[in-house]
Amino acid sequence: MQGDRVQRVFIIVLILNLAVALAKAAFGLLAGSVSMVADALHSGFDSFSNIVGIIALYLAGKPPDPEHPYGHGKIETLGTLVIGAMLLLTSAGILFEGYRRLVNPVTPAITPVTVAVMVGTLITNIAVSTYEQRKGEEYQSQILVADSLHTRSDVFVSIAVLAGFLAVRLGYPEADPIIAFAIGLLIARMGIGILYEAAEILTDSMNLPCDPALVRVVVMDTPGVAGYHDFRCRGKPGEIFADIHITVDPALPVAAAHVVSDEVERRLKGTVPGLAEVVVHIEPDDSP
Repeated sequence: MQGDRVQRVFIIVLILNLAVALAKAAFGLLAGSVSMVADALHSGFDSFSNIVGIIALYLAGKPPDPEHPYGHGKIETLGTLVIGAMLLLTSAGILFEGYRRLVNPVTPAITPVTVAVMVGTLITNIAVSTYEQRKGEEYQSQILVADSLHTRSDVFVSIAVLAGFLAVRLGYPEADPIIAFAIGLLIARMGIGILYEAAEILTDSMNLPCDPALVRVVVMDTPGVAGYHDFRCRGKPGEIFADIHITVDPALPVAAAHVVSDEVERRLKGTVPGLAEVVVHIEPDDSP
């Protein structure tokens, strides 16, 4: 099943993110670098978001039941909301620590080992985010794509930390907490973006791959259809629910009209990417 494949991706990414976070935290504490520790927290949150993703996908994969006739797919979106909220909390913690270090400066000890750790974790993050995004797009998984973007932000954070190391070596130790501020703001921006995308889905936005031109071609090419109107869709990529009104010849028997509606449903499901269900309403054609 696709959900199982996405969960396997999350488990692989979780292991890699834990290794990256532990390496950054250990050497960041030894060096006394607040920006490196902040980056470690960011990487650690990557691991937490992976766990949230695994749990959310497990619950979202449950079949429909009497209380949830449309299935449990939106639990994945709720998991995305949790990731966004935790990003904002992490951002607040990093901003506070950056302020504390700015008031009470501590010059971090920059060594070839700490630089090597940052470069190594940077390469790992690039590989992980690329793999995660590719799989998220392949499996049309909203939470996997969102998590890949969060992991990718780690790449820019790591580059910023390395720039801070360079500034400290050049005699500007205050650059370390300033860069920690930049990291905190970057994480806040990512969190707000993820929350916005999740809210779009929960409020049934039509910002989905339901191409009106494609729908028109499919519907109007179906034998027996005289016209259509009021096409709507909601949900999330990979799990879209839609409804449409089609008009048929008023003299057409009910059974024949039903055959036409079934054909419209079949063609739309086979053509519109991610369309899980479509309700087709039949109306008599009143055009002259």
